[in-house]
Amino acid sequence: MMSQEQNDALTRTDRGTLMGDLFRRYWIPALHDFELPEPDCPPVRVKLLGESLIAFRDSDNRIGLMDEFCAHRGVSLWFGRNEESGLRCPYHGWKFDITGQCVDLPSEGENGPMRKRTKLTSYPCIEQGGVIWTYMGAPELKPAPPGLEWANVTAERRYISKRFQECNYLQAMEGGIDSSHVTFLHSGALKTDPLFKGTKGNQYNERDKMPHFEVVEFEGGLLIGARRNADHGKYYWRITPWIMPFYTVIPPRGSYPLGAHAWVPIDDHNCWSWSINYHPARALSADERKAMEDGMGIHVKNIPGTFITLQNKSNNYMMDRAAQKAGTQYSGIDGIGMQDASLQESMGPIQNRAKENLCPTDKGIVMARRMLLQAAEANRDGKPVIGLDPQVQRVRSCSIELNPEENYKDAARHGLFAPPGTNPVSV
Repeated sequence: MMSQEQNDALTRTDRGTLMGDLFRRYWIPALHDFELPEPDCPPVRVKLLGESLIAFRDSDNRIGLMDEFCAHRGVSLWFGRNEESGLRCPYHGWKFDITGQCVDLPSEGENGPMRKRTKLTSYPCIEQGGVIWTYMGAPELKPAPPGLEWANVTAERRYISKRFQECNYLQAMEGGIDSSHVTFLHSGALKTDPLFKGTKGNQYNERDKMPHFEVVEFEGGLLIGARRNADHGKYYWRITPWIMPFYTVIPPRGSYPLGAHAWVPIDDHNCWSWSINYHPARALSADERKAMEDGMGIHVKNIPGTFITLQNKSNNYMMDRAAQKAGTQYSGIDGIGMQDASLQESMGPIQNRAKENLCPTDKGIVMARRMLLQAAEANRDGKPVIGLDPQVQRVRSCSIELNPEENYKDAARHGLFAPPGTNPVSV
C-alpha cells in the first residue's frame, strides 16, 4: 500500500516536481514526423509534462518546439503564420524562430531593445525512427539520442501509432509491465487477432493462469520475467523489459513482430500511449501492416483526423455484453489496445493506490515504482541517473522455453541483448 505522498510523487509531472524533473532528463516522443510534413506547414499544438507548447517546421526544415503563447499579449501561436524561418503571431506581427527568439517586432523597429531580450521557452528537437523527439531538461545535461531498438530500425521494419488516453501515465504504464492480465483480459483476442493468434505461447498462457514472476534489474531499468509451465517439464518465460523512464518492449509470439510502448505524460490526468510494432531483421509484411493500420494487435482505431480513440468513455468503449458473456471478448471490449485503455481509464484520472491490495504477480510494478522514485531522488540530489546512456536502452524482449534450473537473465541473454538485425527469440 502506498501513501498519498508517494502516489503524488510518482504521478505529478509538472516542472519542479520529482517525476517531472526526472522525465525532463530524457528524450521524449513528442510527435509523429508526419504531423509536421513539410517546411512552413501549419504549426501543431503539443502538450507535454503539463506544458502547453507549439511545434513547427520552418523554411529551412528545422523543427521548433516552444511556448504556445506569444510573449506580447498571450495569443496562441497555433494561429500563427509559419513563414520565412519563423512563426509570426497574427495579432501584432511578433515573430519567433525555432529557438523561441523574437526576430521581428514591427512596432519597435529593427534596432529596438525589446526584440533582442524577448525569448520564449523552447526545447531542442530531433527526428529519429519516424518520431520527433524533444529534450526538456537543462541544456548542459542533454543525453545522446535514444538507443531504443525500434527507434533505430528502417521505416519498412516498423509501424508506430499513438492515441490520447484519459488517465495518468503511471497506471497506463503499469498495465504495460503486468503480464498476468493477458491470460484473462486478452484471452479472446489472442485466439483471433491476426498479430497474435496461432502460437505455442498462447497455449501456455491459456493452460497456466498463475504465472510466477521474477524481476531483476539491468543498467537501463528492469527485466520482468513471467514464468508459466511448458511442455516436457520446461518453463515458458515471457520477459518484458521496462526501460527508464516509461518504455516497455512486449515479448513476441511466434514469428510475429515485436511490440513496444511509450507512456508519455501530457499532464497529470492524461497521457499519450504510443504503440510500436517492429521487426529487427525483416520488413513488416503487407498483411501485418494492414492489420496494424486497421487497429489490430496493440494498435487502436482513432476517429479520423485525430488521435482520439473511436471507442472511448462517451460511448462506453462500445462494450458488447453478449460477447463478454459468450467469452469471445473477456471484458466485452473489442481490441487488445482498448481492452487495456478502458480499464486503465476506469481507475479515474489518477489511481488511488492507497486502496490497492498488491499480490506476488505485481512484483514488476512494485520495483518500477521504487526505481522511479530512487532515480527522481538521485536527480534531485545531483547524483547520476540511470537509463540515459543509449547503449543501455538497446534491450529487446523475448519469449523462451528454459529448463527449471536455468536463470532467465543469463539463459535468455542472447535474446534480450541480441545484435542488431537478428531475429527475435520467440515461442
